[in-house]
Amino acid sequence: MALPLLNLLLLLQIPKKGIICFSVGFKQSLYFHRPYNQKSQLETNCLLKCIEVSKTFGGLQAVKKVDLTVNEGEIAGLVGPNGSGKSTLLNLISGVYKPDSGKIIFNGEDISKLPPYTICGRGVTKTSQTVQSFPDMTTLENVLTGVLFAKKKQKEKNASDRAKELLEFAGIQREKFNALAKDLNVIELRRVQLARALATMPKMLLLDELLTGLTPKENDEAIALIKLISKQGVTILMVEHVMKVIMGLCSRVTVLHHGEKLCEGTPETVCRDEEVIKVYLGKKFQFGEDQQDA
Repeated sequence: MALPLLNLLLLLQIPKKGIICFSVGFKQSLYFHRPYNQKSQLETNCLLKCIEVSKTFGGLQAVKKVDLTVNEGEIAGLVGPNGSGKSTLLNLISGVYKPDSGKIIFNGEDISKLPPYTICGRGVTKTSQTVQSFPDMTTLENVLTGVLFAKKKQKEKNASDRAKELLEFAGIQREKFNALAKDLNVIELRRVQLARALATMPKMLLLDELLTGLTPKENDEAIALIKLISKQGVTILMVEHVMKVIMGLCSRVTVLHHGEKLCEGTPETVCRDEEVIKVYLGKKFQFGEDQQDA
């Protein structure tokens, strides 16, 4: 099926709501990203830098002069109340929206005005809160769109084998490979979305509330999967309301409120900040407790 390239990449970018369940029976050697330049272990590479980024919709200031830095290899968290600008910021980074002012620097390049498919080609891919698929294409063909987009950047097995490997990694059973996407349930579509995003060989993966609605067991499985993706060299910036997940994954957390950066630091620092407790958490997060929400 011939589809416009812009529409194809927008399917990887548009955020909505939904749930996902993961399987952790995957190959731990699966390779996702393109190699970085060799650097000293003592050198920290700033992969993403947002500089005073702002975005207004009509009279609503969705994002206001936000500074954000994500280092190569980091798992960073972005949290805040509903309507605080988290998803808007991810959409600005991925090119769905263009900032009114400020700059977004990725891997040393200003990507502020680039279209989504170009930004994806540079190595930034975003999953959506609710999946967008090609409903009349098979599960395998949906992931092949990402594989073929990234094909010129990889020197490995054929596209079909690569797509099958990614589907298995994401927890799709082989008997579902030839099922039409419109016949899959929401959980299965979420898995396909993740496989398709990884197929583009991202340097940075933007996760927009990927884990919302999961059971505690499913959260643990998802955390294990995200850690494995990170170990394979993919930098992650994730929006999430489940504080247990943020605490278990992120080395650094940024809090947004009314479109502005309220606080930034380690999970422990952020969760003990009085302003963060007042406007978002409601109480101090107890580390080690078995809970789903703050």
